[in-house]
Amino acid sequence: MINCKAMKKFIFILTVLFTPLAFAQKIVGVGVVWPPFFIQDKTNKGVAVEIVETALKQQGIEMEMKYLPWARAVDGVKDGKFEALVGVWKTKEREKFLLFSEHYLENSIKFIKKKGDNFEYNGLESLKGKKVGIVRDYGYGDKFLKSDLFSRPIASGIMKNVKKLISGRIDLTLGDEIVTRSLIANQEDTTIIDNIEFTQNSLSINKLYFGTGLKHPNHKQLIDQFNAGFKAIKSDGTLQKILEKYKLK
Repeated sequence: MINCKAMKKFIFILTVLFTPLAFAQKIVGVGVVWPPFFIQDKTNKGVAVEIVETALKQQGIEMEMKYLPWARAVDGVKDGKFEALVGVWKTKEREKFLLFSEHYLENSIKFIKKKGDNFEYNGLESLKGKKVGIVRDYGYGDKFLKSDLFSRPIASGIMKNVKKLISGRIDLTLGDEIVTRSLIANQEDTTIIDNIEFTQNSLSINKLYFGTGLKHPNHKQLIDQFNAGFKAIKSDGTLQKILEKYKLK
């Protein structure tokens, strides 16, 4: 018979052998190219990617970043193929299959108007009769998308809507102010920014989270470690340096 001391040693060895090591090694994070939050560049990876990578690294976790179409990224994390969505907004539907971290950034969705237009957003009623350009599959919220007060012609990207706005084909468009300014700054036409303005008021302010699938066997541990790492880089000044690198507050 195996004595008690030998049994304890045997159990200890099994525990060491079969304890998940993913958190001391590497995880795969997925997302879409979305400057300045997600950039496919080894030097300037994007503010969201750098924050998440740095927070995880503080906890001994290395992250490999993969870029996929959004639907494939979400399904891959939902099904447990990949460990995490690096940047995701929280919705009731997503809470059914994702566990979210503490939020680490915010996205302010504002209306964009032609320079000199005195429009200001003050609720959906202020959009009555207007033609508001939107982007397919963008997260505007159900109330905005279901309102019959205004029309919502669809385009494939924010810049297409900005150009439609300048040419007078739509009255307004909208998008994350930081993202839109970044996209405009990278256009060949440097006069675009001189022809538009952003409203003071936002349609919504969406918090950006790190999320992992509930099917992942260590989803809670991964979220706890991210939160701990984020708290650490926030308190030691590292977070502020990353934000300053991308000229963000």
